[in-house]
Amino acid sequence: MRKIITLNLKQKLTGFLKTVFPETKFELFLFLLFLTAYGFLGTTIALNYRIVFDDRIPWDAYFSFDNRAIVMTGGGFERHPLANYFFNWIREFAYLFSHGKKDETFRLVLAWCSNFAVSLSLIQIYKYLKNIIALPQKISLLILFFFSFFTTPILLSFTPETYTYTLLFLVLFNYYAALKLRKEEKISAAALALAGVAIGGLTVTNIVKVYIPLLFEKMVFRNWRKFGNLVLRVAISVSVFVLLFLYRLDFKFLNFLNKSGEQYEKFSNPKVTPVWDMMVSWFFGGNILFSSFATRDYHNKKGFQYKALFMDVYSSAVPYLFVAAVLTLVLWSFAKNFKNKFVQILMISFLVDIVIHCILKFGLHTSYIYGGHFIFVIPLLLGWLFYGYKDSPKTLSFLYGTVSVLFFYLIINNIFRMAEFFEFLEMYYR
Repeated sequence: MRKIITLNLKQKLTGFLKTVFPETKFELFLFLLFLTAYGFLGTTIALNYRIVFDDRIPWDAYFSFDNRAIVMTGGGFERHPLANYFFNWIREFAYLFSHGKKDETFRLVLAWCSNFAVSLSLIQIYKYLKNIIALPQKISLLILFFFSFFTTPILLSFTPETYTYTLLFLVLFNYYAALKLRKEEKISAAALALAGVAIGGLTVTNIVKVYIPLLFEKMVFRNWRKFGNLVLRVAISVSVFVLLFLYRLDFKFLNFLNKSGEQYEKFSNPKVTPVWDMMVSWFFGGNILFSSFATRDYHNKKGFQYKALFMDVYSSAVPYLFVAAVLTLVLWSFAKNFKNKFVQILMISFLVDIVIHCILKFGLHTSYIYGGHFIFVIPLLLGWLFYGYKDSPKTLSFLYGTVSVLFFYLIINNIFRMAEFFEFLEMYYR
């Protein structure tokens, strides 16, 4: 019996490692490629500029990221309930190399932790395209590299923020859930609890995405026993999360409700920019295609003045056409694969963020930083669009050509904007 249990544990551990990390030599090559490319970017920024972490700048140095606040405290408990524990580990790990100092080595380790998370996220995207959708390698690589040049993975590859690790955990969980659903297996209570703590713990609103795949388990609404088992698994997962959350709050739950109300008022007030333009330029577009930048004068409420960088709305027709083209492909994919449960899971997950940011307008004016919560849906839906026309060579050629043209423009635009970003760093963050 002991041997059987040991063997079972070894199999589960092996399966977990194969799911999370590169499994083949080619996946390892891709991982090292992204790790090198993003690593070069992050190393350059961390060693030469203060932007990754400056103890005097708690928030908003670039694009409203709160690097210092997140690294030192995990952020506000009302939005990031368990992030303090996670970033305690990240911070202490960085201290091991910097000998307790917040210097360039400290920044470098923080940047490389982010680099590792984003590079691993890209491997999860590739695995989903290859193993779940079963796309040809040529198409999978086009979509993968297209995504690798999105604004979100570029910025998060050197940014120590909750969004960076949320991207990894959400992509990983979606891939894991898809594997389970494809095998017609249920997602265990332990997996749900772990995902709930990891994903919901970093950003509380994302916990609902953990339970979306459960709606598509086989016969779950036709068999009362299966439905009861689902309810039990959800109850266990939610209970673990709530208990850990309450423990952090010292069981003063009213503090969470009051603080959440304050945050909603603070981040949902209307801005001068039209709502439709914030949605297109910042929510949908800003996480893919850089816009032009604007600088503002900030201070840390303790007398230290610094320059902050933000994204402006798009200033010409071409970026709007680019965003329209990408959204057209996404909606086309949804319509073509409407009855596909994997596509429905992705769209429902995307809809959660659309409701939060576009309808409730929470953080819409800086929604270009929230891409770690949802932007991975786009390459996966593009993959399903190609899958929908696997037997139509002409349509496949059209789609491949369209994405290639979009990819070409994305590369030019985002490299140009990153050059402007470095000019900002050179001027204010040496």
